[in-house]
Amino acid sequence: MSRDKNNPSPGNASHKCNGSALHLGLHKRRKISLNPLVLHVFALCNYPSLLTASILRLEELQDSPIEDYPADVRQEHRVFMELINLYPGLIDCLTNSGEEDIIHMGELLGKGASGVQGDDTKTLKSTVLEWLVPRGQAVIPPLSCNIKSDCGFNHKVTGALLCPAGLDWSNAETKQHLKSSEIAVHGDQWPIFLYARSEYDVKNPWKDLLRSEILIFGFKHVFTSPSSVNKEPKATQSGNAYLHGMKSVTKGSLAYIATQFALSSSSVFSCTDTVTDSENFYHSILDLLDNPDEDEEVTDLLMWWMHRVFPNSCSQRTISKNSALSKIWARCAALQERAATSD
Repeated sequence: MSRDKNNPSPGNASHKCNGSALHLGLHKRRKISLNPLVLHVFALCNYPSLLTASILRLEELQDSPIEDYPADVRQEHRVFMELINLYPGLIDCLTNSGEEDIIHMGELLGKGASGVQGDDTKTLKSTVLEWLVPRGQAVIPPLSCNIKSDCGFNHKVTGALLCPAGLDWSNAETKQHLKSSEIAVHGDQWPIFLYARSEYDVKNPWKDLLRSEILIFGFKHVFTSPSSVNKEPKATQSGNAYLHGMKSVTKGSLAYIATQFALSSSSVFSCTDTVTDSENFYHSILDLLDNPDEDEEVTDLLMWWMHRVFPNSCSQRTISKNSALSKIWARCAALQERAATSD
């Protein structure tokens, strides 16, 4: 049966908001950043569009299952539902509010997220300079966190880290073409710094992907605490992760921290900049991590990260020998064995 204006086809609600709400859009020049509470959802999000489109779609879903919608709309709906789960009571506020109030709620969510995101970008901009070379060595020529025009492909150290995997930074012609932008680097041409030891295996692109030391430093700096970067993780780890109940490394948090690295020569690290193409960069990483065909590799990757950031969350708690608790458990086991024998 064909659908008319009063019975729109699946996905029409989201189209009323000028494209996917999971893209901020070229008209919004915002920094890439995110409130830690939303890291489990989606970093680059136009909140007013997401909320208004999703509320309209809830009415459509009474007649059409979400499986009938296009892939981008299904992803939008998943993000909306995860957002609802993070903010108890939000769905009631939305369903009982008019369009203007819903847009205002979205703007408040975006404003709060942008504030924290900006803090992440600002603190990483200066700290990351300490991680570019082995501890005790100096970056030559020197870099200033306040002069980003010296970074990116304009500096031999940051250029070597940002060079797309598969290209040879040591090749003079390649280096010059990257500096002059004759080689346009798209967001899905990932920089070599995503790989451990900056080593890319063309025959096995998954090998050591998203396992570099600089990413670990950045993750700890943002999500646990700056002081935890050079320390072994502890059971009593404090910082942002503790305050927000973050006990695991998520796909969203990995994509976010990779995107946050302010190594580019762009003066403003923006999701719509043409230098880093950072919005496409973020989407391409998250698309890979969300691909069900890559579940085995992604599960292995997340477990690898868990052991390095939250080791106590992925291991069973052991009971100390000769402790009072161990004595109680031993006594309980002995009583159960005695009861079983008497039967």
